[in-house]
Amino acid sequence: MPLFSKRLPHLFPRKDLVTLVAPTYAAAMSVDEEEARERLALALAAPELLEDLHWGISEALFDQQGPRTSEDALLDRIAKAMQERGGKVKAAAAGPALSAVLVRVNLELGLAPEALRATLQSEKGSAALDAGLRELGAHLVKSLLR
Repeated sequence: MPLFSKRLPHLFPRKDLVTLVAPTYAAAMSVDEEEARERLALALAAPELLEDLHWGISEALFDQQGPRTSEDALLDRIAKAMQERGGKVKAAAAGPALSAVLVRVNLELGLAPEALRATLQSEKGSAALDAGLRELGAHLVKSLLR
């Protein structure tokens, strides 16, 4: 599925996603935010994971866009919020779907057992991962548009 906008990867580059997702990762994994940022920087070096996060944010933006809101207007609001807040958001609420995203991150880091990769590739696991990516994307978009 195409992204919300071609601007999306430029608006949410890897380093900004590290900052945005770090509080959620830190809270869920019981590590400090510095450790979370280091782990996420390594994990997001994998292009597939970066694309997955962009997809989740894209889905949230599709949901957020109203009938009279242009794509550019919505992205401009996000860009302004990113500048004003420095990309700081609160941690997303933990749940099964979000846990699937964290397992995906930990698989990239080698911190999760490889058997979980097959679980995430199953029909149920894939659905949970998609739901988690959407949930995380919705949290980030909502937090930035407050």
